[in-house]
Amino acid sequence: MKKIVRVSMIYMILGLIFGVYYREFTKLNDFTGVTQLSVTHTHTLILGMFFFLIVLLLEKNFQLTAHKNYKKFFVCYNVGLGMTLMMLLVHGTMTVLGYADHAAISGIAGLGHIMLAVGLGYFFNVLSGSVRD
Repeated sequence: MKKIVRVSMIYMILGLIFGVYYREFTKLNDFTGVTQLSVTHTHTLILGMFFFLIVLLLEKNFQLTAHKNYKKFFVCYNVGLGMTLMMLLVHGTMTVLGYADHAAISGIAGLGHIMLAVGLGYFFNVLSGSVRD
């Protein structure tokens, strides 16, 4: 349970840093347009911090970590979320700096989303198995 709390706290810290980065970086560059930096803060807090706080509550009641696929969920979800957030950050920064989109960024972001989806699949497998037991 301590590991889940720690992961949630790390995502909270990252989310707050991303929010400050968005505000200060766009202000520094006099940027007023639309950028993906504006959603890094909320994505990190909701998909990271709040999601793992919910996992913590479910762990308390259903012992999710005892399930055989818990580790697969944990790794896939965190890798997918990390890739997705990193690409939001890279793409948003490039937008503010005036660089054009690049297909590689979209591809890596897509892989991050796929990993998130696989992680969520494992999560619901773990949850349904743990609730059944």
